[in-house]
Amino acid sequence: MRFVWVYILGPLCHLRKKTVRHLRAYPIEEGGAHKQVALEHAGLLQALMQGSEGAIDGSNLPHSYVSLPLRNAQQIAQKIQRQIKSELDKKVTVVIVDTDKTYSLKGFHFTPRPKPIKGIHSFGGFLAYVLGRFFKLKQRATPVAVAGSKIGVEGALEIADTANRSRGFGAGRTVWDMAKTFRVPLTGVTWKMLDKARHQPIVIVKPRALNRKLTSFSECLKNKNTDSLFWHLERDA
Repeated sequence: MRFVWVYILGPLCHLRKKTVRHLRAYPIEEGGAHKQVALEHAGLLQALMQGSEGAIDGSNLPHSYVSLPLRNAQQIAQKIQRQIKSELDKKVTVVIVDTDKTYSLKGFHFTPRPKPIKGIHSFGGFLAYVLGRFFKLKQRATPVAVAGSKIGVEGALEIADTANRSRGFGAGRTVWDMAKTFRVPLTGVTWKMLDKARHQPIVIVKPRALNRKLTSFSECLKNKNTDSLFWHLERDA
């Protein structure tokens, strides 16, 4: 599979040279164990991805640990939204976002990631990834849950992508970047090292309408006029 991604799918997907170098050096033993987890939890089409198989993520975690995707993202978003309302008496919309990409072709949105929000189609595992990358479709972070208000798919994608770009990547975008940051082997990152990294998992997005005729966030999204929004972001401390 490493050969296929390096010499066939890599060029088709326009992967960066750095990513291809990483794939060439993909560790056999640790990589095999990782793919076994992907097969068990996400299935074959997801396990054939070159990374983030079925939303399984190894970045910002030590050693060879990975995090599995949330099984009940919508319930968690609703619980957070209710808790904020109860404790702070603030009505907010909670959006849970995954860095895995959603690809858009006009009004059609699809992702290789399982269980995105309604209106984003999930299918094909690595096949969806190859299609999106090969045709260089517009790609944005994937919203997996929205609680607190009704937001259209396009609005949710804009919020997800803006927040994702604002918060950064913690210790690194990939496990290779983490290892380079801390100058250790690929599986040599520890919890102590990660404690030193600046990590911002929460972003507050305050949309403001620049068009006076669209005075509210909901009106902007309803009219799909996301270009008239100014996304003011405050990173959490």
